[in-house]
Amino acid sequence: MTKQIGILTAGGDSPGLNAAIRGVGKSAIGQYQMQIIGFRSGFRGMVENQAIRLDSQMLSGILTRGGTILGTSRDKPHRMLFNGKKQDMTDVIVQNYEANQLDAIVCLGGGGTQKNALVLMAKGLNVITMPKTIDNDVAMTDATFGFDTALGIATDAIDRLHSTAHSHHRIVVVEIMGHRAGWLALGAGIAGGADVILLPEIGYDIERVADAIKDRVRGGKPFSIVAVAEGALPKDQKEQLQHAQERKINAESKQERKAAKQELSALEAIHANHTVNLARRLEELTGLESRVTILGHLQRGGIPSAADRLLATRLGTACTDLIHEGHFGVMVASQGDRAVPVPLEQVAGKKKLVPQDHPWVLCARRLGTSLGD
Repeated sequence: MTKQIGILTAGGDSPGLNAAIRGVGKSAIGQYQMQIIGFRSGFRGMVENQAIRLDSQMLSGILTRGGTILGTSRDKPHRMLFNGKKQDMTDVIVQNYEANQLDAIVCLGGGGTQKNALVLMAKGLNVITMPKTIDNDVAMTDATFGFDTALGIATDAIDRLHSTAHSHHRIVVVEIMGHRAGWLALGAGIAGGADVILLPEIGYDIERVADAIKDRVRGGKPFSIVAVAEGALPKDQKEQLQHAQERKINAESKQERKAAKQELSALEAIHANHTVNLARRLEELTGLESRVTILGHLQRGGIPSAADRLLATRLGTACTDLIHEGHFGVMVASQGDRAVPVPLEQVAGKKKLVPQDHPWVLCARRLGTSLGD
């Protein structure tokens, strides 16, 4: 019998999603004569049964398109806002999975999607995932599609900002996406020649950052580029955040957990406008005029790079092979030159953060780039 395969995209949009949809769809239809049903708006689309058949014609011409033709959302199957309150809608998803006579559901997304897919797997669905995020922080895979494109965009922005920083003898602070993982800021900072790179994984000392900039001035370079991940924190705030997170994890009562959540919320409020405050403080400490550029969602848009198209297509075709073999409950990971099925239990709830001894970190230090510590 012809297999019916569902597919959805969840979480933030990312370059390469359409290439992945195409990779799954074209190989499933052409190689295995499967039928593909897309669900709009992520997991919410499965709840509302926003199903659309994806045929060869619909898959044509989408390889180079940014975003996702299916649309996306950040809804969680087990905590979805419905009728004004959060509800567990997993049973509805199961019903629509069965109503569409699906043999498997493919979920394209980042860390949250891996956790949500595991929830559906526990409900008995045949689930397989693919790793997407510009943050490159999904565990157990060398790379996520979307990262290379965003890296190129952020690097290009730093390249362009060098001229204005140099011309006006300014500090230009560039905020790059990455709440908990600093891969994007680190990679773009090195590739773009940033003088300071601040990461969520390494708490910084503002005085040391200012000293590094003043050293450049004394060396005849009265300008600096500071690449800062949006989740970067001063050392003291980073320690407070880690302690609050530990208290939340280890809380033995609802009251303790509530108190830890409140502390985390308060710390997040302090972190608001962090980049602007950082620039202002550096201006005070160095005497140099500073300017802020926040790249924001610019990093997630546009045509995917060749590397992201290749990665997404390669993982997509491997995904179809796994479906044909009846291999479910896994994420299709990129490991070396291979596409490897990794059990979802080993991926969900984990993040790939930048290690202190990662070659990129050591490279930055050898170049004399300040990491603020």
